[in-house]
Amino acid sequence: MTEAKGPVIFKDPDKLIDFVIEKVGKEITFGTQLGLGKPNNIMNALYRRAKQDPTIKLKIITALSLEPPTWSSDLERRMLEPIRERLWSGYVELEYAADARKQKLPPNVEVSEFFYKAGAFMNNAHMQQNYISTNYTHAARDVVDFGMNVAGALIGQKVIDGQLKYSMGCNGDTAMDAVDIMREREKKDKKPTAVVCEINTHLPFMYGDAVTDPSIADAVLDNAEIETRLFAVPREPVATADFMIGLNAGTLIKDDGTLQVGIGSLGDAVAYGLICRHHNNADYKGVVERSGLLGYAKPMIDEWGGLDPFDKGLYGSTEMFVDGFLQLYKNDIMRRRCYDNIHIQRLVHSGAVKDGVITPEAFEALINQDGIHKRLRKKDFDMLVEFGMLKTGLTYEDGFIVDGDKRYAADFYDKANLKAVADNCLGDKLKKGYWIHAGFYVGPEDFYDSVNAMSDEERMMINMTSVLNVNQLYANNKYLSEDLKLLHRKNGRFINAGLMVTLNGAVVSDGLENGKVVSGVGGQYNFVSHAHALDDARGILMIRSTRGDGKNAVSNVVFNYGHTTVPRHLRDIIVTEYGIADIRGKSDKEIAMRLINVADSRFQEALLAKAKQAGKIPDSYTIPDRFRNNTPERLEQVLAPARKNGLFPAFPFGTSFTPDEIALGKALRTFKAKAEESKLGAMKGVLGSWFSPAPDSARKYLERMQLQNPENAKEKLMQKIVVEALKMTGAI
Repeated sequence: MTEAKGPVIFKDPDKLIDFVIEKVGKEITFGTQLGLGKPNNIMNALYRRAKQDPTIKLKIITALSLEPPTWSSDLERRMLEPIRERLWSGYVELEYAADARKQKLPPNVEVSEFFYKAGAFMNNAHMQQNYISTNYTHAARDVVDFGMNVAGALIGQKVIDGQLKYSMGCNGDTAMDAVDIMREREKKDKKPTAVVCEINTHLPFMYGDAVTDPSIADAVLDNAEIETRLFAVPREPVATADFMIGLNAGTLIKDDGTLQVGIGSLGDAVAYGLICRHHNNADYKGVVERSGLLGYAKPMIDEWGGLDPFDKGLYGSTEMFVDGFLQLYKNDIMRRRCYDNIHIQRLVHSGAVKDGVITPEAFEALINQDGIHKRLRKKDFDMLVEFGMLKTGLTYEDGFIVDGDKRYAADFYDKANLKAVADNCLGDKLKKGYWIHAGFYVGPEDFYDSVNAMSDEERMMINMTSVLNVNQLYANNKYLSEDLKLLHRKNGRFINAGLMVTLNGAVVSDGLENGKVVSGVGGQYNFVSHAHALDDARGILMIRSTRGDGKNAVSNVVFNYGHTTVPRHLRDIIVTEYGIADIRGKSDKEIAMRLINVADSRFQEALLAKAKQAGKIPDSYTIPDRFRNNTPERLEQVLAPARKNGLFPAFPFGTSFTPDEIALGKALRTFKAKAEESKLGAMKGVLGSWFSPAPDSARKYLERMQLQNPENAKEKLMQKIVVEALKMTGAI
């Protein structure tokens, strides 16, 4: 057998680009993973080469090109620059992303993404025109169809059992699948392709399906001196409305179930709500009761969810391994284990194995369900040792299980042999159980630190895999069978966020009716249809009931809209901060009524009038009294007692920002919203205090903004704006 050919190792990214051009030519379509998985040094070298050489035709296809925050004013710079230095110093910024944002790409370079940071490219013609809309499970296929001939990835490396291995664990989502498809296309079309990887020593080495042989790559950049700091995504503050949405969604999560949830304040709110349910149950139930949810949704909660602490725990099947999952794991909620072997999983599913403990009865159940042959074969023996059913140190020789100088016949038609093996050869607990299958990860800096601090054994309980595994149910040749996925994903709750919901149950999540793309479909449609395919699953879409403040507030529950992400026929559960609308299988009349019930009360009557005018709700219908007090003020009252007990802080899992930065950020956002509502109203206090000295209580904030001693009229104006903003929020 010939040894697998390894990649060419480079320390200089420019020389690696020479290699790529020599291999594939000057027409390069470079495909790389979303988010954290990009080989930044390689991409920068390639982009610089294309800028220098107009004969190179470069297309970059990816998603979520991560960038540190930028500013558009001096006041924003003073706020953001110290944060940027603290959190992103050492991050190798993507040069093509900066030029794409500034709309300064050279004519021989084209950038296409299939998922944007929300709102990042709303007014960017190049990015809007070159956006690719695709379901996440089709992304690998579509990037190859787009012409990808070079694939790039950020990887970790580790010697395992004497063999060097690579891990695409920060983005196992599409990387290996896209490479496989690209290589098959190469065989068919006879056009050369290349796989280039960049090693990062800070990257947690993740296990599962993301572990691969070095032979997957043609060239590897291995230079710790130039490697990038991992991009940190700071946690967002969780507002009262977000907490309530998370709590409402969390009441529908059943113990011994499966969870999928995404990044951001809503995902954090779901995770925090579940932690409160588990560890602060009395306060949690108090919030739920005060919200009024039990007055109409208790039967649904009893059937589909629960309010009690978790006994058996949860398992995650999610495209994204987010910080919220790590927090749930740390709080002993992600305790349910799943196994990538259908025979072992059936034992667990049936209850023959409880808490992973192996018993003679469980071993016999495995035989009776035809999980292994009654005349044990070598492959059966290896599987039993691999998953811990048999203890380590045993060997298999000619139909016998050998334990040192003892031999046990592996013919289980003979009950005496079965008893002897069960009494002497079984392991204690199952091995290779996963608490999560996930496609990719990105998070705050302490998320990476926590994962890096895990032992290998602990990280091995996380299976970083393909979106073909986690985002869909139907089987494929490479990954898990459909029958096994059904067992894994019992009591599945697939929770995602949307922008708007229409009164017929359709959800808008990725774009506007004028065609502009806000973000992308990602895996949302996959998980929605996934939930409909499982008898015991539900799909939950979280919608903030409003956007904007004061006079600029508008409802996100709308009568209709000219764009849809999730069509009405896939309606399931809508959750807002004001409650739960179960709209699966309901009539149009009932759907409209239930969605109006969870809308903000400032907009309910207008929605009802439109529905009546269109003949979708009877003229005699009135909104029940219990839904007529859907106001932000009432939500504050609902959370107030729990907050007195120290619960529901703005940053429940900690923050990278200082207390002064949090106060300043809140104040400046409030001032901006006030100015958008009424510029004169916002500036009234600024002008009124023009000749007054800044109060002493504002000193630390002004020092942070370097405005304690303004040197000119512009700086004095900024100082007065900061002081007025702080007064608006009560910080001073």
